[in-house]
Amino acid sequence: MKRLTLFRHAKSSWSDPSLPDNERPLSSRGERDAPAMAARLAARAERPDVILTSHAVRATATARALAAGLGCPDGTIRVDRRLYLASPQTLLVAIREQDDAHRHVLVVGHNPGLTNAANLLLPTFAVDNLPTSAVVAIAVDTERWADLGPTRCRLLYYDYPKNPAA
Repeated sequence: MKRLTLFRHAKSSWSDPSLPDNERPLSSRGERDAPAMAARLAARAERPDVILTSHAVRATATARALAAGLGCPDGTIRVDRRLYLASPQTLLVAIREQDDAHRHVLVVGHNPGLTNAANLLLPTFAVDNLPTSAVVAIAVDTERWADLGPTRCRLLYYDYPKNPAA
């Protein structure tokens, strides 16, 4: 059994319209939400073997906050440029390429690809839009990442900063 965690990057800032999209930093809300969601993950004893992230500033900042909050060792974060605004198919390719020694992979990405990937892997999940800093934790019934697909996935939980149930 493996675990896949999909995490939409924290809220980004639009205060400098001259910045290219991939250089937008986290907003003050994003800087609060990412560590807060890391604390919720830590309370669930989550500790990924690898954190895959897009190269966008907002995504890498989110990945760093998650790694710090989860006590992940240096080298846990891996930047994959393909994840920037990736389609669900590209996201799945990147995940399927992971080393089978990794029991838990956490992916920090962007919408709409991340929402669509969650819905593809969990057909009954059917969420319209993952909000910023949302997490979708998935149990994957396989020993090989290459076998990742909807018939092997089961939702463990879905959480986000404004979740009234949290």
